[in-house]
Amino acid sequence: MRRIYDAQNELSAATHLTSKLLKEYEKQRFPLGGDDEVMTSTLQQFSKVIDELSSCHAVLSTQLADAMMFPISQFKERDLKEILTLKEIFQISSNDHDVAINRYSRLSKKRENEKTKFEATEDVYTARKKQHQTMMHYFCALNTIQYKKKIAILEPLLGYMQAQISFFKMGSENLNGQLEEFMSNISTSVQNVRREMDNDVETMQQTIQDMEVASEPLYLPDPDPKKLPVNRNLTRKAGYLNIRNKTGLVSSTWERQYFFTQGGNLMSQARGDVAGGLVMDIDNCSVMAVDSEDRRYCFQITSFDGKKSVILQAESRKDSEEWIATINNISKRIYLTENPEETAARVNQSAIEAVTPSPSFQQRHESMRPVQPQSRPRSTRTNSTGSVGSDSSALTALSLDAIVAPDTPIQFDIISPVSEDQSGQPRTPGQSGRRTNPFGESGEKSESEDSILHQLFIVRFLGSMEVKADDCPEVVYETMRQILAARAIHNIFRMTESHLLVTCDCLKLIDPQTQVTRLRFPLPNVVLYATHQENKRLFGFVLRTAGGRTEGRPVSVCYIFESNNEGEKICDSVGLAKQIALHAELDRRASEKQKEIEKVKEKQEKEINKQKQIEKDLEEQSRLIAASSRPNQPGAEGHVVVLNANQSEEANQSEVGKKKGESEA
Repeated sequence: MRRIYDAQNELSAATHLTSKLLKEYEKQRFPLGGDDEVMTSTLQQFSKVIDELSSCHAVLSTQLADAMMFPISQFKERDLKEILTLKEIFQISSNDHDVAINRYSRLSKKRENEKTKFEATEDVYTARKKQHQTMMHYFCALNTIQYKKKIAILEPLLGYMQAQISFFKMGSENLNGQLEEFMSNISTSVQNVRREMDNDVETMQQTIQDMEVASEPLYLPDPDPKKLPVNRNLTRKAGYLNIRNKTGLVSSTWERQYFFTQGGNLMSQARGDVAGGLVMDIDNCSVMAVDSEDRRYCFQITSFDGKKSVILQAESRKDSEEWIATINNISKRIYLTENPEETAARVNQSAIEAVTPSPSFQQRHESMRPVQPQSRPRSTRTNSTGSVGSDSSALTALSLDAIVAPDTPIQFDIISPVSEDQSGQPRTPGQSGRRTNPFGESGEKSESEDSILHQLFIVRFLGSMEVKADDCPEVVYETMRQILAARAIHNIFRMTESHLLVTCDCLKLIDPQTQVTRLRFPLPNVVLYATHQENKRLFGFVLRTAGGRTEGRPVSVCYIFESNNEGEKICDSVGLAKQIALHAELDRRASEKQKEIEKVKEKQEKEINKQKQIEKDLEEQSRLIAASSRPNQPGAEGHVVVLNANQSEEANQSEVGKKKGESEA
């Protein structure tokens, strides 16, 4: 069309080229344009008419400038330039948002300044709102330009045709009523497209306003949890997190990446990457909130074997708790069920119901186990539960208050022996601070060196609390319920990992890094042990201690642990250790009894030998008396009297000794 305007002499060639380009319009593929058959057929009809008018060779420059060049120049210089400008503004707002987020993430936790925090929060709010608004206006302009593109093509063609009609007074010979009707239809179509564009723009503007109102709380980096509650039923999550990368022994850097879960894997994707990469396998992993020196809302993920761990930072407390809950649900393999979200909701609902006071074990478990005759006592150890000297038939008469004392404090962490010594408190009998050599090359002889059973398990301490009863597995179940409920209420996710060593003498909790014995539980004091009925990763045992007594009774403390699907194995190992210890004790008692019997026999033999010696002495004295009592020896009678007196005394003494020996025997 520029050629038509510039050179009247080339008008015919330019008109022919225009017709050719209109025929090729249907071959064009625009990014947001669909297949418009009406537009294609209309342009095909235009191309035919322009071919008929290609013989016309004169056009008024003024009419062409006003009716043909002006609309398309406006589309090029105003509309396209507006799109490019909005694109640049959107890129600038995105960069400003990244800068504000990085500044907010670098806020110090120890040296927290309210003014700096307020400025950083305000910058994030302004940048995020600016980015959102610019993005919506940019997308709106992209949709609008599709209509303007049609108008910018149709209006110049219509102006060109009108200029030709007005210029050639003899155009009526080449134009008929059908062509005029076609042009009228095209003009009506342009008006319809314009009205449709105006309606669409108005609808998009209203949508933008509604989205701005709904998105107002999302602009804050740390929203109010009352307005946006934490969703703990997720089994999939994605979003931006900061990951800590170690650059030296004590130095580290933080990098912002996009993280998402895929099945049982945690994936990450840096900016500019085509696809995500595997961070770690989170099946059977452990996750807990950690305290970082320079960052807030941090949590640590540790693999099931403990060989790999990563520390991540979320933008808000809500985001951090949702990530921890999601990874916990994935670690339990809830995502493999048919309806993962419903399964996770049931698990969380069980934790919430565990907070409410329960009536009694008889009412709570009546519908969960079959009815048994009252005359048949229940076994004290089934599968992976065990007790010593317990009578489970008394369980039906126990209530919640009879098993766990109300307002009993719960200890969620293991108190090291060093901290106890420094605080001046006496060390409990179940604790020891001696370092255990993992290679067995210790200068001192270990207490359990002669033990024939040594089994090591990886466990994580959940908590402990004092209990009133220790004669039924439901004590362990109730303690598990209360500790898990307290952790869920107070958002306590941190757990201390240790190595549990099971021997025939005791149970030891060993620090996996320093090999220091954190706690020592004498095996005779472990009176009850059991695993959870559904979650076999949970197990616990009751320790009866004599260190402190209340109301003249020993104190019983229940310890709860989490393992890597080894709860039943640990309970079986403890049961085996107690059986070995029981047999060893029976053998020891039998050996002591045999020694006592041998001592009695040896004493009897000594008495018999002594009696025989006395009898032998008596016989010898009798022979001497007989020899001395012969008549041919003078003075024998007086001598005989003396000997008879001595003999009588010795005989009496021997008789008394004999009777005494018989009584002792």
